[in-house]
Amino acid sequence: MASLTPMMQQYLEIKEQYKDCILFFRLGDFYEMFFSDAEVASRELEITLTGKDCGLEERAPMCGVPFHSADSYIAKLISKGYKVAICEQIEDPALAKGLVKRDVIRIVTPGTVTDSAMLDEKKNNYLMSIYKNKNYYGIACVDLTTGEFLSTHITFGNTFNKLMDEIAKFSPSEIVVNGEFFHDENIKKTLKQRFDVYISGLEDKFFEKEFSIQKVRNYFKDYVIEENAFDLYINASGALLEYLEQTQKVNLSHIQNFNVYRIEEYMILDMATRRNLELTETMREKNRKGSLLWVLDRTMTSMGGRTLRKWIEQPLINLHDIKDRLDAVNEFKERFMIRSEVRELLRAVYDIERLMTKVILGSANCRDLISIKHSIGQVPYIKELLRDLKADLNVLSYNELDTLTDVYEIIDKAIVDDPPVAVKEGGIIKEGFNEEVDRLRSASKDGKKWIAHLESKERERTGIKNLKVGFNKVFGYYIEVTKSYYSQVPDDYIRKQTLANCERYITPELKEIENTVLGAEDRLVELEYQIFVDVRNKVAKEINRLKTTARSLARIDVLCSLAEVADRESYTMPEVTDDDKIEIKDGRHPVVEKIIGQEAFVPNDTYLDMDENQIAIITGPNMAGKSTYMRQVALIVLMAQIGSFVPAKSAKIGIVDRIFTRVGASDDLAAGQSTFMVEMSEVANILGNATSKSLLVLDEIGRGTSTYDGLSIAWAVIEYIGEKIGARTLFATHYHELTELEERIEGIKNYCISVEEKGEDIIFLRKILRGGADNSYGVQVARLAGIPDPVIHRAKEILKKLEDADITRKEKRITRRKQPIEGQIDVFTFNAAQRSYDEVLNELKSLDITTLTPLDAINVLYNLQKKVKG
Repeated sequence: MASLTPMMQQYLEIKEQYKDCILFFRLGDFYEMFFSDAEVASRELEITLTGKDCGLEERAPMCGVPFHSADSYIAKLISKGYKVAICEQIEDPALAKGLVKRDVIRIVTPGTVTDSAMLDEKKNNYLMSIYKNKNYYGIACVDLTTGEFLSTHITFGNTFNKLMDEIAKFSPSEIVVNGEFFHDENIKKTLKQRFDVYISGLEDKFFEKEFSIQKVRNYFKDYVIEENAFDLYINASGALLEYLEQTQKVNLSHIQNFNVYRIEEYMILDMATRRNLELTETMREKNRKGSLLWVLDRTMTSMGGRTLRKWIEQPLINLHDIKDRLDAVNEFKERFMIRSEVRELLRAVYDIERLMTKVILGSANCRDLISIKHSIGQVPYIKELLRDLKADLNVLSYNELDTLTDVYEIIDKAIVDDPPVAVKEGGIIKEGFNEEVDRLRSASKDGKKWIAHLESKERERTGIKNLKVGFNKVFGYYIEVTKSYYSQVPDDYIRKQTLANCERYITPELKEIENTVLGAEDRLVELEYQIFVDVRNKVAKEINRLKTTARSLARIDVLCSLAEVADRESYTMPEVTDDDKIEIKDGRHPVVEKIIGQEAFVPNDTYLDMDENQIAIITGPNMAGKSTYMRQVALIVLMAQIGSFVPAKSAKIGIVDRIFTRVGASDDLAAGQSTFMVEMSEVANILGNATSKSLLVLDEIGRGTSTYDGLSIAWAVIEYIGEKIGARTLFATHYHELTELEERIEGIKNYCISVEEKGEDIIFLRKILRGGADNSYGVQVARLAGIPDPVIHRAKEILKKLEDADITRKEKRITRRKQPIEGQIDVFTFNAAQRSYDEVLNELKSLDITTLTPLDAINVLYNLQKKVKG
């Protein structure tokens, strides 16, 4: 019976340990894949599938990629949702007895990618761990490329929705979960649909409290753990650290700070709001251009870009912190020359955070060290420019900046200014740094001179004009003579190799020189690598200082970016307060204005409070600008609370604890939800979680169902917000009947978008005015959209008939109940036993008989008869 070859047995033993990975098995200059891995890789990477004799009757399916270009292939597999285990030779083949030992040195997963070519330089690559315990969740997040570690737990309220919001905030590329989570198919399906994220299961024993506490203590010795039954973030954190150890198999000392936060420490933005406000990407195309981040990002460094994204994703609610940022931005805005010089210096700063991670993980090469040197070389000049700044945050940055002159000198003295990419081929250590390196380098160079001299000498001695001395890795140095000169070859030449047109020889003298040259080169390469590793380790020991300086540089970069945008786009410094007023003069939408130009954008005022101006009901036709106006108010508030200047003539912003938006709708067919169901789910979330300090932006509530259902829901929602929540609200609607609420409920004000009629056409003036609109201009908008004239004319005829038949236009059909009934928000709730006849009359009045089918009419009559009979 056929049996596997030793190499294939080794492969299968290693593969058995990493069943969920594609195993890249190093053979010489290639990574090979076999059996099912080969079939998958061949299909996904579009490379040729071949076979290899493995000792069995049939050949093993096989494909491979060159090791020097493996990163691009790994990136492609990761992007398609696979894990890749890198298996290398772990002993020198020259010293191996029998089969060379091999083992997996690293597992690459979507959340543990560290190769810069596979990452967005201005976006964190988060790996998240979630521990589910019934309806409670522990969360831990790490960016392996920067060492940032965050943790929290969710133990009250609508915990599942809060979990979804946190996932939306961090946008992790991979989530590690416990068994209870992993086996809940509904949750996994929801995550896949909403985030398209890779989910990895991890054994429950790694989530256990005792194990997790010990793991956290091992990494964060200064963190004091107060054991509590609901400290679920500890469970998630311990498991996350274990997963990193399992996949990376190296020292993770760059993960140093254990940051535990509460969700309520920042403005809460649910998933729908992040999407609707297009904070970091557009809603439809998922492009960066067209988002708030696109407008505000003038950062010069990758670190600054990532920090700005975090600020936008996590607006502040602490007044002191917000004012600190605004003051610092204002100082940079006023000090144009300092800002310009700082930004120019930052241009030469590389990604210190990610470079230091490579140093710690042992994957940094000489060019990475030179990038670190160039970066910290800018710090003394940046620090000098900050010397005279007075804003607290700028003073903090000045104090935190470490000039790191000792680290600069370590690298500068040792590493050549323009080193090769490879660290094991020599040519990386500066002359004069190490005496032994200089001696070996001299011997190597002199040996090459001897060889050049030998070639000239032998030509002269033998009379062979085209004699040449060559070299290859198999035979070393040799003397090559072509066929036509064979007769002139001296007796002391020793034949080494015969080729088609020439012969190759060696001589005792050449062999002696070869030993000198090659011996020196080998020793030189080995010594240079040892010195490089020593330098890299010295730099690694200074990681705390380097990370603190990197964090300060990132903060300075963001503050300068916000100042630059404020200066160029004519933004103003908002006044942020703890009261309830939102007062904006000549506010503008930052993104729309950027796209169409400041001159073309029509600014508008906003005034909201928790008293007379709590709810603004906005009416007006489609395309007139209602949605843009409401979004701009939300964005101005958010910008103020991240510490940015805002697009307005002036702005006074009372701090908002959370922003909710219900803007537009789309079918979630994959989840089996219609437009109306999506809309109602979002409204339910808003009504269930909004507080009196929230800002609500609601657009066309109820439009996904019949007119009367929609109107009744919209009416009831407004009443509930006014009576139960008390939140500042912008409410756009086509239901003109809702404008009656201004007279019925305190705190409601009507606004409309002004429109100018010119014959049968309309012009949108984009200006918000007090009062309600009395026309939706739907037919005119249809004409603007290009609907054919015959359809427009017919629509007008039908509209007139419907308006004439609509009795409800001639009398008020909705009255607000005088005594709200606890727990009910339906404005049409009456006592059926006492008012059945009134209901029948009202229902008859509201019937539109022109749209009833015969079957509908019979059903209506049957229901009315039942009500009358009681």
